[in-house]
Amino acid sequence: MIDLHWYDCAGLLGVIALLFAFFLLQAGKLHGNGFVYQLLNALGAGAVLVSLFFAFNLSAFLMELAWLAVSIYGMVRGMRAKRRT
Repeated sequence: MIDLHWYDCAGLLGVIALLFAFFLLQAGKLHGNGFVYQLLNALGAGAVLVSLFFAFNLSAFLMELAWLAVSIYGMVRGMRAKRRT
């Protein structure tokens, strides 16, 4: 039997959010520069980062940190562009 801790569940939910966002993008349901897509990516990366604090892996940590930073950048950029119009 698999022994899952709460942080493992957080990481799994994060992976699901990331994959769901990518699926919706590929299915044409979301746009790559849209707020919902960026938010799903940020939440997913954040949840995976939480799990990595308890079971650290440097390469995965750096990847998710970059993923989170790029997603936040995209959300901020989108909000600024929306305010200008």
